[in-house]
Amino acid sequence: MAFGYHGKILHVDLTKGDISTENPDESFYRQYMGGSALGLYYLLTHTAPGVDPLSPENVLVLALSVITGAPISGQSRMTAVAKSPLTGCVGDAQSGGFFPAELKFSGFDAIVIKGRSENPVYLWIHNGEVEIRPAGHLWGSTTGQTEEKIREELDDKKIQIAQCGPAGERLVRFAAIINMSNRANGRTGMGAVMGSKNLKAVAVRGNNRPPLADRRGLIDLARLGADSLEESDCHGLSLFGTAEIVNFQNKEGGLVTRNWQSGYFETAGALDGTTMSKTILKERDTCYACSVRCKRVVEVKNSHHPVKSLYGGPEYETISTFGSYCGIDDLEAVAYANQLCNMYGMDTISCGATIAWAMDCFEQGILTLEDTGGIDLRYGNPEAMMKITEMIARREGFGDILAEGSARAAEQIGRGSEDLVVTAKKQELPAHMPQVKRSLALIYAVNPFGADHQSSEHDPSWEDYPERMDQISLPNPQAPRLLNKEKVNFALRTQHLYSCLDSINVCQFVFGPSFQLYDSQQLVEAVCMITGWDVTLNELLLLGERRLNLLRAFNGREGIGREADTLPQKLFKPLVGGPTDGLSIDAQEMNQALDWYYSMAGWDTTSGLPTRQTLEQINLEWVADILNQ
Repeated sequence: MAFGYHGKILHVDLTKGDISTENPDESFYRQYMGGSALGLYYLLTHTAPGVDPLSPENVLVLALSVITGAPISGQSRMTAVAKSPLTGCVGDAQSGGFFPAELKFSGFDAIVIKGRSENPVYLWIHNGEVEIRPAGHLWGSTTGQTEEKIREELDDKKIQIAQCGPAGERLVRFAAIINMSNRANGRTGMGAVMGSKNLKAVAVRGNNRPPLADRRGLIDLARLGADSLEESDCHGLSLFGTAEIVNFQNKEGGLVTRNWQSGYFETAGALDGTTMSKTILKERDTCYACSVRCKRVVEVKNSHHPVKSLYGGPEYETISTFGSYCGIDDLEAVAYANQLCNMYGMDTISCGATIAWAMDCFEQGILTLEDTGGIDLRYGNPEAMMKITEMIARREGFGDILAEGSARAAEQIGRGSEDLVVTAKKQELPAHMPQVKRSLALIYAVNPFGADHQSSEHDPSWEDYPERMDQISLPNPQAPRLLNKEKVNFALRTQHLYSCLDSINVCQFVFGPSFQLYDSQQLVEAVCMITGWDVTLNELLLLGERRLNLLRAFNGREGIGREADTLPQKLFKPLVGGPTDGLSIDAQEMNQALDWYYSMAGWDTTSGLPTRQTLEQINLEWVADILNQ
């Protein structure tokens, strides 16, 4: 008997209109567990090399895990996997909310979506039944409108909906998949893949909860977390959301300002979590069965740009990219930009960072009013920022160029604009500065789907949480600004753990190696209690290593290797102002770190790709065959 999962993978061919169910055995679930690793299995086996990310041949996988829907904080997560239209590399993005749990209750562990419908459609999945329904009447609707229409059409207000939004319909390259109108599979353009398939939405409802191996034990563990919340470091996250770190980052000189010119923003206090709580915060929201309640819900009524609570509220990354990146300290304007991204379905990081790049170009005279259609894209201009955000979502005017992302936009514009781009593998860098947290320089460069701040632990945690680091065999803390051999091992080891978290599909704010509500060993306990398996922490770390190698192998199959593991020029230039004035990344140090990293990972130091020996050791012989090794 399977515990925690259904043993059912839904396959949908939109070109043919075919629906089928696959029933993998227990060993398959034990090998991949779910989320990213499971999605990558189907991406590698069902997508041919070299496909256009926006073609029908690209496969989109929406994957849960063996623990999704269980009654404990942090498990309601879903991973979307496909070839990325933003980077051309593997695409991978996670989301939370209530949709993942409801998809599990509808009777399936994952959806593998192929082909392209001739006309817009949506999927209706309920208690094991699946329909492909027409969505022409939904096409062009914002996320909030689409949710309302589908729930009315199907006569059930509790239906959960994941959708591509109008930006995905228009193939904005950093379009997101949005559920609850405010939770996003944000990065790598998964919404554009969904839109390219004429798939407007996936609606789910059900009451098929898989049995748990040790329900009593799991409930006790869940209660332990809830009871200890106020004494944990998660309490600040609960009260102020991720915005609680704005001022801390700024004081450390690590708040990205004016397109990475500085790590210090003079008026950062106007954007932080405390300010939000005192001004525009309406309430705190949560994901299914989670006690942390870190999600912000804001509302702005008396304004030319009102903000509805339906669209949630800005996270730290959003506050940074639309705020300090752009030299803007208007929290209401940032909240409105966040609303636009959630309404239309866009990644706030890539959108805000692309606008910041355009502002940098405008300030330096590379772009003019003629280029922008009369929009004064100066730093610190909130009206221009809000206007261009909506233009990007609609692909109108200059927004049509920015909808390609900053790297591709720079390729079109030229004139030296390429030197101002801050991307890795064409994905805009998030708001944690590798000049300050040095292992992130390495991770931003090597991460297979582009720069990502949630793919490894951040440097300060090694010194701040030594007991938790000991659990994953990291006994010798190193200072944040070092990038020595020990720090490279820290980067890789924690990358394996975070990679595991994205395959078991748990929230990194609840489970993990640092301040989170539960530690790594308690994650092991949760997996055992739900599935009945006798997993160990080493097995979970092996899962993370397996997933990382699958990501890397997909890129290798596409001809992408070490040559793509680079950082933007701006990171090698000294920062200006604040505590990190003059700080930069050292190119020689980075090259040495790359060699150490590949060697530790079991990858070829010349190509940067996994060796056959490494793949065989982690039970991925079939991947070695794909790479012809």
